Amino acid sequence: MSQEVHPDEPEADDDAERAPFRRYLTRTGAERMHRELVHLLNEERPKVTAEVSAAAAQGDRSENAEYIYGKKRLREIDRRLRFLQKRLDTATIVTPAEQSDRSRIYFGATVSLEDEDGALSTYQIVGSDEIDASGGRISVESPMGRALLRKTVGDSVEVRRPRGEIELTVVDIRYE
Repeated sequence: MSQEVHPDEPEADDDAERAPFRRYLTRTGAERMHRELVHLLNEERPKVTAEVSAAAAQGDRSENAEYIYGKKRLREIDRRLRFLQKRLDTATIVTPAEQSDRSRIYFGATVSLEDEDGALSTYQIVGSDEIDASGGRISVESPMGRALLRKTVGDSVEVRRPRGEIELTVVDIRYE
C-alpha cells in the first residue's frame, strides 16, 4: 500500500478548531506509545493500587500521606492512560518506508540539511507526540517541519528561530 501523507489538511472531527493538523504518528511512535500504555495498565497501575489499599488499611486517610500521594498518582496514571488511548485511537499511523513519492519531504521523512556554515544535521519529521530534539525528531507542526514540507533535494528554506533566521539546504531525503 502506498501512502502520500499531507499533514496540512484540516481535521474532520471536533478537534479541528484546536488542532489545524491531523494527528499523525509514525509506526515506531505508535508502538512506543502502546508499550507505555501496556506498562501503565499492567504494571504501574496495579502496583500503585496495591500501595493505596495498604495505606487505606492504616486508618485515618485525611492525614495519611501515603494514601493521599497514592490517590494522586493513580489519577495521574489514569489521565495518562486516557490520553494515550485517545491518541492511539484517533491518530493516523504512517509507515514512512511505504511513502510513494520519495523525491519530496512528507511526514515521516528523514532529512539531511546543510546550514549556511556548511554544518550538516539530520531530522525526522514526526508527529507532535513523538518529538525529541536531542534524538533528531522534530514536529511536522514546528516552523522547521512546516518549512520543509514538499521540498526536494537542493531546495533551500529559511527558518525563523529564536536566535534569528537561518537558511537550510536539503541535502538528502530518506524514508526508513
